[in-house]
Amino acid sequence: MVIGTKKTVEVVTHSPEETIAFGRELAGDLQPPCLVLLKGELGSGKTTLAKGIVAGLGAAREEEVTSPSFTLVHEYGGDRKVFHVDLYRIEESRELATLGLEELWSEDAMVIVEWGEKLWDNAPAPRVIIQMEYTSSEERHITVERPSA
Repeated sequence: MVIGTKKTVEVVTHSPEETIAFGRELAGDLQPPCLVLLKGELGSGKTTLAKGIVAGLGAAREEEVTSPSFTLVHEYGGDRKVFHVDLYRIEESRELATLGLEELWSEDAMVIVEWGEKLWDNAPAPRVIIQMEYTSSEERHITVERPSA
């Protein structure tokens, strides 16, 4: 288990493949309904990690997972749904109201949100916060924080 009973876990990955593998491992600790907030600068590996999480949950193959930057939301899976949201293009909190995210929160699903910091205070619990940091062309520092029980 990646998170297990730990509140915070930190790892460094050295390639996109390692980031995907970490996402697959992390998926084993995530149970719906759950909101996963991915935070970090452009190019920090948020979509790469999402590929691993979605694949690890069995909702889609990693090569099927793409950034929903232009569509804002991708849905994966059948019985076990995963919604992958990208808020990169959202500028103001009032724009969130037009997305219908409340409908996603009400589903018994996993919701992964890239640019999760843009949810401001509109994010329901339970949630896992993942901070992605670009440290070199291949290396990423990943901090996973889960809520207190």
